[in-house]
Amino acid sequence: MADPDCIFCKIVAGELPSTIVDEDERTVSFMDISPATRGHVLVVPRAHSADLLDVASEDLEAVAVASQRLARRAKERLAADGVNLLNSCGAAAWQTVFHFHVHVIPRYVGDPLKLPWVPTPGDPDEIAAVAATLR
Repeated sequence: MADPDCIFCKIVAGELPSTIVDEDERTVSFMDISPATRGHVLVVPRAHSADLLDVASEDLEAVAVASQRLARRAKERLAADGVNLLNSCGAAAWQTVFHFHVHVIPRYVGDPLKLPWVPTPGDPDEIAAVAATLR
């Protein structure tokens, strides 16, 4: 199950170069070529799925487990102070490669990354209304 036009499918198939750091039966993990921080890795399922809404539950679980494994390595081997896991689902959420993937981004005290929003208290009534819609 591969998409012939998908860059990540081509990496998984060995048709494009990459720096693989981990792989198992369901996942391949490789260095991001535009890293946010030192050690930024992408974890992808071997089987093509466009995004979070499309990925099979078994592949989602395998990606989560591989992401945790690499987050631990970042803490242990790169002396990261923390780790962000990031998935973008859809163009409006900054997804640029439409093959489900998780960014494992080691964080270091003083690194330049910032939250893309400023957390401020929300309207309690609006929060309750949206929660009711989601239930």
